[in-house]
Amino acid sequence: MRLLKELFNRESEYLTRRHFLRQGSLGLGAAALAYLSGCNKHSSSLESSTEIEGFANLVPKAKRIIFLHMAGAPSQLELFDYKPLLHELDGKPCPESLLEGKRFAFITGVPEMLGPQFSFKQYGQSGSWVSERLPHFSEVVDDVLFMKSLHTEEFNHAPAQLFMHTGSPRLGRPSFGSWVNYGLGSENDNLPGFVVLVSGQSAPSGGKSLWGSGFLPSIYQGVEFRSQGDPVLYVSNPEGVPRNVRRVVTDAINQINETAYQEVGDPEILTRMAQYEMAFKMQMSVPQATDLTDEPDYIHQLYGTKPGKVSFSNNCLLARRLAERGVRFIQLYHRGWDSHGSNNFENLHGGFKERCMEIDQAMTALIRDLKQRGMLDDTLLVWGGEFGRTPMQENRQGSSNPFKGRDHHGNAFTMWMTGAGLKTGMTYGETDEIGYDGIRDRVHIHDLQATLLHQLGLDHEKLTYHFQGRDFRLTDVHGNVVHDILA
Repeated sequence: MRLLKELFNRESEYLTRRHFLRQGSLGLGAAALAYLSGCNKHSSSLESSTEIEGFANLVPKAKRIIFLHMAGAPSQLELFDYKPLLHELDGKPCPESLLEGKRFAFITGVPEMLGPQFSFKQYGQSGSWVSERLPHFSEVVDDVLFMKSLHTEEFNHAPAQLFMHTGSPRLGRPSFGSWVNYGLGSENDNLPGFVVLVSGQSAPSGGKSLWGSGFLPSIYQGVEFRSQGDPVLYVSNPEGVPRNVRRVVTDAINQINETAYQEVGDPEILTRMAQYEMAFKMQMSVPQATDLTDEPDYIHQLYGTKPGKVSFSNNCLLARRLAERGVRFIQLYHRGWDSHGSNNFENLHGGFKERCMEIDQAMTALIRDLKQRGMLDDTLLVWGGEFGRTPMQENRQGSSNPFKGRDHHGNAFTMWMTGAGLKTGMTYGETDEIGYDGIRDRVHIHDLQATLLHQLGLDHEKLTYHFQGRDFRLTDVHGNVVHDILA
């Protein structure tokens, strides 16, 4: 974008006024029409700041990201990372070498090793191992890339989720989607560039800071959409207030804000003005974009959707609809994966199985739907939790505990991705024979973030924002693009 803009500016210096008017008459007419119709009436410097800085300086493979986050951290050892040796070690005391100098969230003393709780088979031409808990997903393994050696320093949910989505385990940093929104902007003037969809038993442990804008202008923060009731809180006009009155009110408020900005120069005032405008536009665009009843029956059968319900399935279909309409970053959170084995909800044979049933059909449908529409060519689809689980049984409740579960584990866990210039039908990285540590091609969270930004055409080292005396970025001072997984 920056290069094109510079080339245009240089070329325009050599054009005569008569030549410009002759060649640009249609553009001038369009600009006049836009002005008379009120389009971009309150456009601000915020909307074009990224073009000026020129962050998109790589050749982009992807236009957008759909990130499916399984909040609570699903066990890779029950889904993708099959370890036959754990069958033999099941019930035996954990070796001291795995415990010495290590920190765990809840394990104390010497726990017992825990074998895989479900059967595995190899599928597809790639021969990828997948658990019996994901029968639908096992049919599309050749369309995805498995990464089995991710690691993180964080081993509690909120810090790990923040680290995954903001690059820091502490509050206050911009989220991944906010950085992308800041760096690239939106392809749709009537929808936010960053949308969040939440399903499951409760909100993610990291809270709304996971999609906050941190120290970036708040126009870049994520907007949470709902699949029940108003798609966005307060998007509907109050009773007795027609749309034309709302327009007058919005214009009046923005005139006041414009005066305030001229007096004090606070950029957050521009943000507030842009948000009022976006809210007004969303009253028309959001209900249409989120109306799942528009979809044909075969699509509902593919996803297992039921319009009007709060579900992961509905959110997957909604993600595809938002991607079609140019939303840049679509973040799904599905809560309930914390499988400690302390009760039936956290039991690998209880709540874990239910979570698998909730996601299996829908995430598979999303892959197939994007592929058949040709959207995987420019859409990155990412799936994973904030960390993994231990190869030993959690022992908080002693040997009398009837439930099976595993503690938090950041040393090695699995994620999968597909689309937009990634190699597929392969596995990158490898863990040891019990899934405790990565032994080949380890990938840090900052490496993952750098790679995803790279596919969007953004250099993670150059996508920065000056705050409190220094330049900040999503990957802090770390991160390397994982070129081996790029097609």
